[in-house]
Amino acid sequence: MALLEVIDLHLSYGKIRALRGISLRVEEGELVTVIGANGAGKTSILRSIMGLERVESGDIYFDGVRINKLEPYLRARSGIRMVPEGARVFPDLTVEENLRVGAFPVKDRKELVERMSWIFEIFPVLKERKDQLAGTMSGGERQMLSLGRALMSKPRLLMIDEASLGLMPILVDKIYEAIRELKRRGVTILLVEQNARQALKVADRGYVLETGRVVLEGSVKDLLESPLVKRAYLGG
Repeated sequence: MALLEVIDLHLSYGKIRALRGISLRVEEGELVTVIGANGAGKTSILRSIMGLERVESGDIYFDGVRINKLEPYLRARSGIRMVPEGARVFPDLTVEENLRVGAFPVKDRKELVERMSWIFEIFPVLKERKDQLAGTMSGGERQMLSLGRALMSKPRLLMIDEASLGLMPILVDKIYEAIRELKRRGVTILLVEQNARQALKVADRGYVLETGRVVLEGSVKDLLESPLVKRAYLGG
């Protein structure tokens, strides 16, 4: 049984059909990517899973339980976390305070310290900057902080929206090094990304999205060999 299973999902914004029968699955421990152009519906998938959008039809199962009617906070409590695009942090809080916000249900000080130490292992720059105001950090550092804050809750499923958006290539490489390390540590990840080349370097499987429909799915090897992916996303 997949940790996450999405079946025939439909979503519209007024007269605009954003999702047209989307189905996908994520197994525990997998890193699955959804690639596609801007406006293809990638973010709508994550927002639907998180409960931030009410779907018209279709089913969303998490750990075997249908969660369509659960409020977002209950989905979060069940172990789903979403890192939205744009490296959103609390700019007037320090790095450490931002991380503590991510672990707000944790009351045990020892557990909080252990989680913080785990984040600092993955993102050493956050340890170096723990007393710095988040709003004064670079875009790449804020993206790392956004990821770290979500990880403070030890989610069973981490959903990442456009990890590379707006970052310089050298910072994109650093973010993806961190994502690769998260995968190595067993974090289950659903990653949506325009940067197909980077996403396919770290993923186990992928889905290609066009105008709200899955047009191709398979292993990374299969996708890299696909003429459609080469032509549309890899410049081949």
